[in-house]
Amino acid sequence: MLAIGALTIDEAWNAIHHDTIFLLFGMMILIANLRLSGFFTLAAQTIVRRAHHPITLLSTIVATTAIFSALFVNDTMCLVMTPLVLEITLTLRRNPLPYLIGVAVASNVGSVATITGNPQNMMIGSYSGLSYATFFFSLAPLAVIGSLLAIGLIVLLYRNEFKATGPLDIEPHDPEIDRLLIFKSIAASAVLFVAFFAGVPVAKAAMVAGALLLITRRIHPERIYEQIDWSLLVMFSGLFVVLEAVEKTSLNEHFLQLASSLRLQNVGVLSLLSAALSNLISNVPAVMVLKPVVQRLPDAKTGWLALAMSSTLAGNLTLLGSVANLIVVEQARKKVAISFWEYTRVGLPLTILTIAFGAWWLTL
Repeated sequence: MLAIGALTIDEAWNAIHHDTIFLLFGMMILIANLRLSGFFTLAAQTIVRRAHHPITLLSTIVATTAIFSALFVNDTMCLVMTPLVLEITLTLRRNPLPYLIGVAVASNVGSVATITGNPQNMMIGSYSGLSYATFFFSLAPLAVIGSLLAIGLIVLLYRNEFKATGPLDIEPHDPEIDRLLIFKSIAASAVLFVAFFAGVPVAKAAMVAGALLLITRRIHPERIYEQIDWSLLVMFSGLFVVLEAVEKTSLNEHFLQLASSLRLQNVGVLSLLSAALSNLISNVPAVMVLKPVVQRLPDAKTGWLALAMSSTLAGNLTLLGSVANLIVVEQARKKVAISFWEYTRVGLPLTILTIAFGAWWLTL
């Protein structure tokens, strides 16, 4: 865009939505501290270990993944939960497929609840100006219903796995943990989410929390920086620049005219288009493409919420719909193969049901 003269250097720099970048960066620092302390593994093991029946185990895995995905970005929870679920199910000689698919779909469903649940929600939070509390109370019910639907569909499609059986005996396995770092990271997380709900700008709160966590002798900052997804931050910056250049062209006006003819003020139509685009070009670019349309809708608040809901839940449609899905597949590949069809038979009906419910919910 700079090379063809679409933007000057100053315009390109100003096009980058720094609040989104800062929010992502601050959350990455917080998540890195929690991961290195052993918190995620310890918490997940403690919760899952209390499950004594296949259905209870599945429900616990889905609930744990969904809740943590809402709080700490869904991709991270897939990295944590996949090896844990593999170890438990293979040790118990259970079929790992339904439980792994549960991790993938729950990470997407759970992340719909908050601004910090996934990158596209962070972007929408920054663009829309919606408060953390407004976003949560509007979309958290969808995460609950979606998790219940996910459990029901998996149990229905894998009936043989969940037939009555004796109690599961899950062997305890104590992970390596840093108790002081866990305490510090949990304290920072608690203060951060209180600040979010109190109305403190999310980017500012995340950066302050991240900065405070870097002030320590217990863990070298380089270990934290190694955990940061720098490529994601660079990709976001690039997308902001490209979108700014597109908005300066006649292509943007043509798109706005097309959007007007499609009646995107209708939540159902907007959700359907968002879901389709999210699977064609990925959810983050889809959000950026639809941003000029949504911010001009008569009811922009509902439009932003519908965009967050549909672009996130569309990630469950196929294996390629979400990075979280691919993380589960790649992490499990050496021991279990999750085929495209195996995933889609759960993801497709779940996506249709959750987006339909979400569109109905947002019109109430």
